[in-house]
This record gives sequence, structure tokens and C-alpha cells, in this order.
Amino acid sequence: MQYRLIRNVTPGPYTFILEATREVPRRLSHPSRKTIGLRVPDIRWRRACSTLLGQPLISTTLLLPGDELPRTDAGEIRERLGHEVDLVIDSGDAGIEPTTIVDLTGPEAVLVRRGRGPVEALGLSG
Repeated sequence: MQYRLIRNVTPGPYTFILEATREVPRRLSHPSRKTIGLRVPDIRWRRACSTLLGQPLISTTLLLPGDELPRTDAGEIRERLGHEVDLVIDSGDAGIEPTTIVDLTGPEAVLVRRGRGPVEALGLSG
């Protein structure tokens, strides 16, 4: 059920919460719930990088202390963090509307957050 649901809507604006197996490094899973978020974005360069490297990319939303909204402008990020990171890739404005989050750790899919991804495509209501 999980595989079919994910396959039907990816790549796309969804994040899926799955049980973390032993193969997932401890530092990447939620410490108390043993879960991990999976996203397959519909952004060509990210998928191309992952394919080229032969492994998934790990990323996070850049919400710095004191900020109310995530940072999305590459120039602003470079100015603020350029001395602390190796690389900033400017892939254009991604906007700030979050992904739709779906918890797949139980027997039924549960909508955690409504976002860019339409829940109708998941067969969920909410």
C-alpha cells in the first residue's frame, strides 16, 4: 500500500513519514519515534544529482533562528551563510508553501499537513 501510494504521486510536493529501518543512520531518523521523512521532489536538477551520486540527497528547510519564514533566495543565503557552507545552488524561487505531509507508519495513511500536494491524489480527505 505504501509503495503504490508513493509511486502514484512522486515526484511531487509530498513528504512521507515512514518507519526507519536499521539501514537508516541513527542521526537521520527522528530520535524518539524512529521515523524518517521521504520526499521525491519534482525538481530535475535534484533528481539528476541524486542519480549521478547514486544515493539520495539529504536536505532541510532553511529556517534560521529569529526567522519567521524559510530562506529561499540563493543570494540572501550565500550572503548570510556563505562562510559556513561549501556550496549554495541557485535553482530559482521555490516559494514558501510547504509540502503535503502524509504519515505512513500505521495501517492507514494519515494526513499530517495539507500543503502544495493535493490530498485528492492520495485518496485522503482533510
